Amino acid sequence: MKKNIRYIFASMLILTGFISCDMEELPQATASRVAIFESASGLELYSNSFYEILPSPYDGVFAIDDNSDLVARNGVDTRFMPNALSPTTSGGWSWENLRNINYFIENAEESTVPTKDHYLGLACFFRAYFYFDKVKRFGDVPWIDRTIDVDDEETLYAPRDNRFEVMEHVLEDLNYAISHISDKSEPTRTLITRDVARAFKTRVCLYEASFRKYHTSYGKEGTASKWFEEVVKTADEIQGYTLADGPSAYRNLFLQKTPNSSEVILAVTLDADLQVFSSRNRRVISPTYGNRPSLTRRFINTYLNIDGTPFTSNPNYKTTPFAEEVKNRDGRLQQTIRMGNYRRTENGVPVIAPPNLDQAYTGYQIIKGCYDERFPYDDESRNENAHIIFRYAEILLNKAEALAELGTMTDTQWASTIGALRARAGITGPSLTQIPVTADPYMVNFYNNRFTDPVLLEVLRERAVEMITEGLRPDDLSRWRLGELFAEAPMNGMYVPAPGEYDLNEDEVMDVCFYIGKRPANATASIFVDVTSEGVGRRVLSEGDSGEVIWNPGQREWLDKKYLYPIPEADRLKNPNLGQNPGW
Repeated sequence: MKKNIRYIFASMLILTGFISCDMEELPQATASRVAIFESASGLELYSNSFYEILPSPYDGVFAIDDNSDLVARNGVDTRFMPNALSPTTSGGWSWENLRNINYFIENAEESTVPTKDHYLGLACFFRAYFYFDKVKRFGDVPWIDRTIDVDDEETLYAPRDNRFEVMEHVLEDLNYAISHISDKSEPTRTLITRDVARAFKTRVCLYEASFRKYHTSYGKEGTASKWFEEVVKTADEIQGYTLADGPSAYRNLFLQKTPNSSEVILAVTLDADLQVFSSRNRRVISPTYGNRPSLTRRFINTYLNIDGTPFTSNPNYKTTPFAEEVKNRDGRLQQTIRMGNYRRTENGVPVIAPPNLDQAYTGYQIIKGCYDERFPYDDESRNENAHIIFRYAEILLNKAEALAELGTMTDTQWASTIGALRARAGITGPSLTQIPVTADPYMVNFYNNRFTDPVLLEVLRERAVEMITEGLRPDDLSRWRLGELFAEAPMNGMYVPAPGEYDLNEDEVMDVCFYIGKRPANATASIFVDVTSEGVGRRVLSEGDSGEVIWNPGQREWLDKKYLYPIPEADRLKNPNLGQNPGW
């Protein structure tokens, strides 16, 4: 049961017999309180319901980065579409999970079960998880740490609490969880342990530190260092994990049904017997389903050469064709996109699989986390690979960024964080052991001149490369106050010297034909891309008859008010004291 522990939520509802929809409704218990709160098995069963808060593996954290500056996708998300997001279309103001947690805490505190503190720690972890999501989305939110009586109008109709005060409560809950959860770690990597709470704390504190530093209108810059310091301290407390090793270790992490316990800290496992699947292959590869995400060339350019030097130090990097630009690069590139000798299978039979521009708009087609077998995964939502929520690589990156922001990074710390990740990727040279002293101009421009420190810029390079498709990028842009990149970053693809046919994997077979005007009748390529005219849902070459492939998903817009979602109008009508976020 623990293997798929978060899917017993329905059983929990049957046991406790309550479902409530509005903040003022109280749980109506039909099962004996004693059976639940006066036995360790009852506390465990109830606390299992909290796992429903974790991201759904069906949609997955893998789809979150589709709405970022690094990925070209089909269409434009509501958040970035002009005039699409408004108080009437906004959502997410839901409090059922919080009531469930608070009801548990109130009753478990009165329990006489000796192990109750462990379960209270779990509840505090999930309350912190719940509130972190709400603060990121809405800013100020009401802090509620108890169940609410139906006649408690002072609380029901109170204004929102300051987001910075709420985040202090989140930190308190995480510290309580770390102190009281009994398990440091466990082998299946599917349960909340002290190390999971620590991992989440590093993510939360890094977000909050950056938010305070770069969102200067709040006047909290002077409080950022405390949160950066918490990242470093907590990361150092996470012991006993290593980076999975081997030539294909990076990609294999995301293909395994059973999480790799050396690096994975928390994952959701899937099970065909329970009909619990992910849609990862289908959403990434299917030409008719999902966002059809592909990486942008702007991002691909940030992958280092295998010797640790910037690819963009080559004066001809802008006009290097695909087959050449992917050679002798950071080993993660070949484990993230189709290139070179990549093969798939169809019904177990190996087939050559160059980038498919019918499925990937830019040509940089994602394979990270996707099975190589086509059937049934590309056509049906049948993936069973474990859904990773936290892993040790992120802890190293969180620590490295905090050290860079604090200005205290040493060569030793660099080697054990950024250097270790690069070494796992097969990179060689001094960039593994020596702190950079010169800022890469490409990276300075990449981040709109927001960052100029060479150490921080290299950490951010590494963060994007290592964590792509793991759902962190939109939050990163928001905390750095770089929201304009959501709309301004080009959806650019591979360089095309001229219309015609191209062999993308150098097997002497033409893979794609770019054409202007009439489709060539004598071309032998399997894929044809019309670059005749621009428009929504079309591709052109940046220089007309040559240049980068430019994909147009539709008009994108960024306004600073979009750092926060509007409070849904329906909820403001219930409680006018909630107010509204600026600009909405």
